[in-house]
Amino acid sequence: MLLRLRIGLPDRPGSLGQVTRALGTVGADITQVVVLDRGDGRALDDFTVYWPDAVPREHLVRALESVEGVRIDGVWTTREAPGTYPELEILKFLTTAGDRALATLIDSMPVLFSADWAAAATERSPRSIVYSSWRAPSDIAFPGEIPARPAAGTLPEGIHVITAPLPPLALSLVLARAEGPAFHRTEVHRLARILEIFLMLPAIERGAERALRRTSAERL
Repeated sequence: MLLRLRIGLPDRPGSLGQVTRALGTVGADITQVVVLDRGDGRALDDFTVYWPDAVPREHLVRALESVEGVRIDGVWTTREAPGTYPELEILKFLTTAGDRALATLIDSMPVLFSADWAAAATERSPRSIVYSSWRAPSDIAFPGEIPARPAAGTLPEGIHVITAPLPPLALSLVLARAEGPAFHRTEVHRLARILEIFLMLPAIERGAERALRRTSAERL
């Protein structure tokens, strides 16, 4: 299986090598490392590793805890293939998706961000769900206030989310992760850029209007 590891470590020569050796010792095959933050003598990195399905993750955690100065912020499963540019692939599909563009975007978000589910709803209360990905719960609870721009937060039940407005469509979007750490500002910025491009695509508003009409008809 593919795992994502969010690891804080000292930003000094040799620290990354110690982490990679610890991971290799227990059988983790590192496929990608992304630097999220550097400053004040610390670095925050996301590692993507192949990990044997039958081996408990505790072995991985213990190996990392043995490295001085390392902090483990999260270990969770991911479906994002390392070494690829999935945003480009998704945006390519969106240009030809027509009325399915919004659904395609929502379905792709959990994969792109190693999250659990995503959904779009009307911006006004009471909100109606226009579309949700297949792992979304039946009783989606949107935050009370939708921010003016994409923002990360944590719901009272402990689910980490990014909420974002889709102003031209009169919709709001939520991306949720129950497993793993809170969304980093780098992830929030990445989502914001994807949404900016998405909202510029032709026929997006027309497709969203049809989705809204279908939702209204189902409620009657």
